Amino acid sequence: MQAPLQREWVLITAEPLDTDAASRWATRDSCGALVTFAGTVRDSSTMGNDIIALEYDTHEDHARTRAMEVIAEVRRRWPEIEAVAVHHRTGRVELGGVTVVVAVSSPHRREAFEAGQFCIDTVKATVPMWKREIWEGGSAWSAQATPISSPSDS
Repeated sequence: MQAPLQREWVLITAEPLDTDAASRWATRDSCGALVTFAGTVRDSSTMGNDIIALEYDTHEDHARTRAMEVIAEVRRRWPEIEAVAVHHRTGRVELGGVTVVVAVSSPHRREAFEAGQFCIDTVKATVPMWKREIWEGGSAWSAQATPISSPSDS
């Protein structure tokens, strides 16, 4: 007898993220929908600098716990969701690099899209990740920082 597949995969790592691996993992025979979101480093910021990289810092255990709370809230709101992956980079990520991946599978597309959007929006609002913007000749912590809230408040 084969062991059941895990339904949650949280990864907080300094290693490059593999969007395809998260999508493959979340694919299930019982699901007709898979939504994968990947956030990447763009070349501009609200501070007006030409960004060349971002640097993320966190307390990994706390970030992992918060990501699991986000997944629990996804499951409470969309009980038909089968698999949810939340992956986030730490350390330096170069221009174009993937900083965060969310993959959600469900039997139907509407729930997958809704849960996927909620998941990434709530990860950004509730998982403690501090972002430093890096440009030629300087760097600063992001001006877009907001107070951390609870996943159930989102």
